[in-house]
Amino acid sequence: MWPSFCRLQVFCMILTVLAFLLLVYNFRQLEHLDHNTVSALNWIKETGDQQSSSPTTKTTRKQYCDYEHQTLSKREQAEEESLFAAIQWPNPPVSKIPFIRSTDPAHSNFVIVNSHVRFKVGDQLEVRVHMKDFQGKPKQYGGDYIQARIHSPLLKAGATGRVVDEQNGFYKVFFTLLWPGEVRVSVSLVHPSEGIQVLQRLREERPDRVYFKSLFRSGSTSETTVCNVCLPGDLPVCNFTDLYTGEPWFCYKPRKLSCASRINHAKGGYQKGLLTPSESLFFQTDVNIKVPVLPSGPDSVTVEPLGLTESANLDRSQGPAVFPLGYYYQDEWRPRTHWIRHFNKTAGISECLQGKVVHFFGDSTIRQWFEYLTTFVPDLVEFNLGSPKNVGPFMSVDLKHNVLLKFRCHGPPIRFTTVFSSELRYIANELNGIVGGRNTVIAITIWSHFSTFPVEVYIRRLRNIRRSIILLLDRSPKTLVVIRTANVQELGPEVSLFNSDWYSFQLDTIMRKMFSGISVSFVDAWEMSLAHYLPHNLHPQDIIIKNQIDAFLSFVCPSET
Repeated sequence: MWPSFCRLQVFCMILTVLAFLLLVYNFRQLEHLDHNTVSALNWIKETGDQQSSSPTTKTTRKQYCDYEHQTLSKREQAEEESLFAAIQWPNPPVSKIPFIRSTDPAHSNFVIVNSHVRFKVGDQLEVRVHMKDFQGKPKQYGGDYIQARIHSPLLKAGATGRVVDEQNGFYKVFFTLLWPGEVRVSVSLVHPSEGIQVLQRLREERPDRVYFKSLFRSGSTSETTVCNVCLPGDLPVCNFTDLYTGEPWFCYKPRKLSCASRINHAKGGYQKGLLTPSESLFFQTDVNIKVPVLPSGPDSVTVEPLGLTESANLDRSQGPAVFPLGYYYQDEWRPRTHWIRHFNKTAGISECLQGKVVHFFGDSTIRQWFEYLTTFVPDLVEFNLGSPKNVGPFMSVDLKHNVLLKFRCHGPPIRFTTVFSSELRYIANELNGIVGGRNTVIAITIWSHFSTFPVEVYIRRLRNIRRSIILLLDRSPKTLVVIRTANVQELGPEVSLFNSDWYSFQLDTIMRKMFSGISVSFVDAWEMSLAHYLPHNLHPQDIIIKNQIDAFLSFVCPSET
């Protein structure tokens, strides 16, 4: 009898433990829910807190990322491999380099090769950069991200340089001398190679470090859930993958409401505690983020002028190897591959745009074009669509000259404050709905909001847009399509982890390659922001925007010369 009673006691105890574990599991599931909102937002915060206290601990939650399961054709696979090769970046020889052995711009220097030589406009200038660590010892490997330019402050002239990594601690920078006078050289370390290694890890392992949210509402009941391309965990999700493009987007399913009750999309926030204490040392303002590298000798050369004919030939270079693609002189951008017109008067812009419909698609950097034109041209009047500020869609009309300007942001991921679900449109789908023709102009940019994701996500988006552009140009060959490239921006320790110039540079390289070979024109916002004397800014100041608009309108209304 006693043995039977003991077995019964043990059995009851096991049942009690199992019931308790089941109760704990249910409570953990309900942790993600509160009275009005689904607390996937709280999960994000909890994850950040855990990683802040133990940054090296990896989450065991299952994470499904749709980009990892794409079915590519052989041609697409070959293109993707080519794109990865184009952005391949050299890594340090070992995974963990102590801070004291990382690149120190204060100990590093550059020297102008043959600085005593008499240079003429059109000559090549070579600069040699030597990187050292915080002990003053020469670096033995490459991978640092360097930006360089030549400039003449009195002439308001500037141009970018081409950096070649010799992968031994030395770098060569090549400049084309494009104007006469005293020309100075500036070199900056944007990130050390050890910091780039961290950025690569974050891009691959933490695509959720910027998170988004959507509000679901039905009657008096509302819930908010987290959304993203990739959602960790095993909670039920709403699949908002676009039916036409296949672009993936998911939100955690509300507890009480249906997926069809989603009413908006918004930026949720930024993850904290992404770095270990040792990794954070690679991202310090005034230490190793966009810090100047000083010269060990002269930092300038004197350039003699050319004759008028030689100078004109120099400005009109051809071929894919042209570098730089343009330069500033007297604060005006001068492309080297085509003629540019400078639209200094509003009448010239109105005449150029007369009878045209202009579509601006993308992020806030191309919204600046819409805002600049609407503000600068008095006959353009913005039509109030009741759209949220800085989000859109927006529309401006010039009835006198029959001009229509329209702006629409690209589809998710997009870090805007609040976008109504009905206004979440993918550029590819919008292009498919445009008839096109000689009076239709389309300007596109898409890059900044993709910097936190693996590049496969970006490649898929551009592939869809490119396909729609090709179809549009096939049915309406006289349609003008202009691509605005990425631009540099101000960086600090936190911004670097989400929107580093290195991320933007990689996306910009992909953008240029994927849109080359089809009938589109480029406005080189990258060189135009890097070559200018003004501080770097995600949203460049008006003089830079003015030059971008000049370049854009020069494609719309080419010079008759």
